[in-house]
Amino acid sequence: MTDIQSIKNRFGIIGNSPALNHALNTAVQVAATDLTVLIVGESGVGKEVFSQIIHALSARKHNPFIAVNCGAIPEGTIDSELFGHEKGAFTGAVDSRKGYFETVNGGTIFLDEIGEMPLGTQARLLRVLETGEFIRVGSSKVQKTDVRVIAATNRDLLEFKQNGKFREDLYYRLSTVPIRVPALRDRKEDIPLLFRKFVVDFAERYKRTPVQLDEDAKNALLNYPWQGNVRELKNIAEQISVLTNQPVLNAAELGRFLPERTNNRMPVLASAASNAGGEFANEREILYKLFFDMKKDVTELKKMFLEILQNPSLAGSVANYTKESLMNDYAANGGNVELSQPVIASQMVQPNVITTSHPVLIPHEHHNDDIHHHEEVEESLNIMDKEKELILKALKKHKGKRKDAALDLGISERTLYRKLKEYDIND
Repeated sequence: MTDIQSIKNRFGIIGNSPALNHALNTAVQVAATDLTVLIVGESGVGKEVFSQIIHALSARKHNPFIAVNCGAIPEGTIDSELFGHEKGAFTGAVDSRKGYFETVNGGTIFLDEIGEMPLGTQARLLRVLETGEFIRVGSSKVQKTDVRVIAATNRDLLEFKQNGKFREDLYYRLSTVPIRVPALRDRKEDIPLLFRKFVVDFAERYKRTPVQLDEDAKNALLNYPWQGNVRELKNIAEQISVLTNQPVLNAAELGRFLPERTNNRMPVLASAASNAGGEFANEREILYKLFFDMKKDVTELKKMFLEILQNPSLAGSVANYTKESLMNDYAANGGNVELSQPVIASQMVQPNVITTSHPVLIPHEHHNDDIHHHEEVEESLNIMDKEKELILKALKKHKGKRKDAALDLGISERTLYRKLKEYDIND
């Protein structure tokens, strides 16, 4: 059996945590077979290295290996990239082209971010896995291929399966042998070793003296969450190697290089935040929920006004109730308010648009007469406008860096590219 330490030396893997060693052992054992492997782990943990290990130790090691990021290929071209196309199959197809499954015949293909693959492409992939057959885009000729598939994801495919975003049959076909690569925060004993290796390498590259950490700085390094995992640690080590002139860093100096973390990447409803089952998959669903709740409130207001029209004697009691309710709500926030007009609500429903006209209470400074006023502000709640506004804010916040903006928005980079084109945003 291949020695694990020799594998680490060969592929530059640092660490001795039990979870890491277990993942490596599984990769070594499955390499000699032709089984499909699903590598699961957060972004930045080194999933592609495991695919390279499996290929290098397999009988296919002398044949081609290719890594494909499914999340970086536009939805309209991914079928052509993977399976090829015939001349004239679509606009711009001036020649026939071989896809990856044809050019890598006899080798290994690594499909990263498999959770971002469109459902139609998933069906084509399933056929390849089950029969070894595929059809080029625009062709009717069935072709054979002998390719080993290694897939990877940083998403919960079981949740995607339940939400109809990932085929159940493909999930079980891919996860014949699952390998879970541990996050860096789950192998804290490896963090000092990795940091030391990175600073030594960068010191040699930039002709600097390797930076060392005192005990407090080491503890700060261990307690940092490392949401970007090994990739983030390597970036921090490079920054420190280039920007500091101190031979030994303390915790305060190290803290200048560790960005503050926040769990709230997107505005969410209280009901959504307390939903442990992950009811809302993205920000658009949260907005839908907000608008539906508002629609329900407006419908009840309309019903109440209809009852007043049918029975005018109810008007006084309803007005007093509304006034008292608003005053109590405002008093709970440290103030009080006196209404000079009745509450007005109307609703107009268009495709994807719900517009409401409702009073927004704006308190004014107290004067001798203790009279407060409110102003009525009409607000247009258009889902697409709100989504565009969030995207623009994220791009501005991250200075046009689309990858960081997509991460902040909680969507894939491919989805962000599509939204930028859809809303004609030139960042």
